[in-house]
Amino acid sequence: MTDHIDDVLDDVLEGAMRDANITMETVGGRTLRVATWRLDQKSKHLPILFFNGIGANIEAVAPLAEALVDRGFIMFDMPGVGGSPEPVIPYNAVTMAWTTTQLLDKLGVGKVDVMGVSWGGAMAQHFALQHPGRTRRLMLAATSAGMLMVPGNPAALSKMADPRRYIDAAFMEQHFQTLYGGALGEVSGRAEHIQRLKPPTRRGYLYQLLAMIGWTSAPALPFMKKPTLILMGDDDQIVPLANGKILNSLIPDSELVVLAGGGHLFLLSHSDECIAEMRRFLDRPDQAEEAKAA
Repeated sequence: MTDHIDDVLDDVLEGAMRDANITMETVGGRTLRVATWRLDQKSKHLPILFFNGIGANIEAVAPLAEALVDRGFIMFDMPGVGGSPEPVIPYNAVTMAWTTTQLLDKLGVGKVDVMGVSWGGAMAQHFALQHPGRTRRLMLAATSAGMLMVPGNPAALSKMADPRRYIDAAFMEQHFQTLYGGALGEVSGRAEHIQRLKPPTRRGYLYQLLAMIGWTSAPALPFMKKPTLILMGDDDQIVPLANGKILNSLIPDSELVVLAGGGHLFLLSHSDECIAEMRRFLDRPDQAEEAKAA
């Protein structure tokens, strides 16, 4: 049974990457490994711009990009992560959000629906606040308002900050349940799946950590004008559900969806539910346009 699960994960991941257009793009003074799906296809939907979690490369979320067959999808490896070259100088949310606009310009993309998971959820919030003209709607998964957050399980957080979780397969296998909890954490043979993903460089990982030190979106979120979907797992050991409730209370036009039994990787363990909620949210009528029509 375990071998079958791993084979299915392999097939999904390989299929998703086969359909991706992978390029190296130099924008904002940085070279980034970029993956796009279906940007050359006509669609009535805006593309999704996705910001990944800390240390995670494109392959980690490729199945999600593949599943959203009716819209474009844009994702890139942060400096020193995946296939992006190691950063020479540090960056922060401001500079990386600006660099992302340069990437969108180069890809010929104007406005996008923005999504982020965990660390990338902070980047998604910042992008939407810094560049509202490029953002239609916002989707946040397993994330918080940054520095002003309810901390997770100390045992999980201490291991989350250790880059060995990407480099040392035995370390990841031993602590997977503590790190990620939820349904995915109960799948045996998970280390083989994680091991297929490329670890970040130590500098790349450190610079990602440094980029968000002292950062919080909390004071600005009451002024967020974008419809926002907040997805949270009720078994997340790293970003507890309370953080989603805080985001929901601060963002005026937001809704909170809780994935029962979802750990920090519920985008993978509860993928069908997540995709259904994303589609419902992205395709719902725009209230401002409805008001004008009335």
